Amino acid sequence: MKIEDTFRIGSILKTRGLKGEFQFYVDFDGLEDIDFDAVFIDVAGKLVPFFVKSIKYPLPNTAYLNLDGIDTIEAAAKLVKKDVYLPNKLMPEVDEEEFTLMDLEGFLAIDEKHGELGEILEVNEYPQQIIASVHYNNKEVLFPLNAATIKGIDIEGGEVYLDLPEGLLEVYME
Repeated sequence: MKIEDTFRIGSILKTRGLKGEFQFYVDFDGLEDIDFDAVFIDVAGKLVPFFVKSIKYPLPNTAYLNLDGIDTIEAAAKLVKKDVYLPNKLMPEVDEEEFTLMDLEGFLAIDEKHGELGEILEVNEYPQQIIASVHYNNKEVLFPLNAATIKGIDIEGGEVYLDLPEGLLEVYME
């Protein structure tokens, strides 16, 4: 399985107990509503499949994960700090009413003045604002996602239309 055929659901924080259980940070909303029996873990750049023995959700954004074949703390320790993925076919459809700025990851960013900027690679929420990143002219460019910069979103076409602040792109091109 290739990384583009999957979506990230979180990462393994640490081992839990002595029998190979993990504490898993869940950064994908609604994971508990998805029925899955296997996950993919990024090990040295390759996605390795693991069958799920059990998964519990004791707190928001936290899960306890048990995988087949991982039954000692030593085996579990090798997977700590690794990202966890599910196949794209399991990704739930998003209603337009439920669509948030965080869902813009993977959309094509198009600026009024500069044209296509590229695919939004990441959307991060900070206390004061939401920031998106793209690779534009071989440089990582960060820009805010807010009412002032977003001029329109085509959910069906996967495009977001922007009017970036004057001089923002030039700062990154120097």
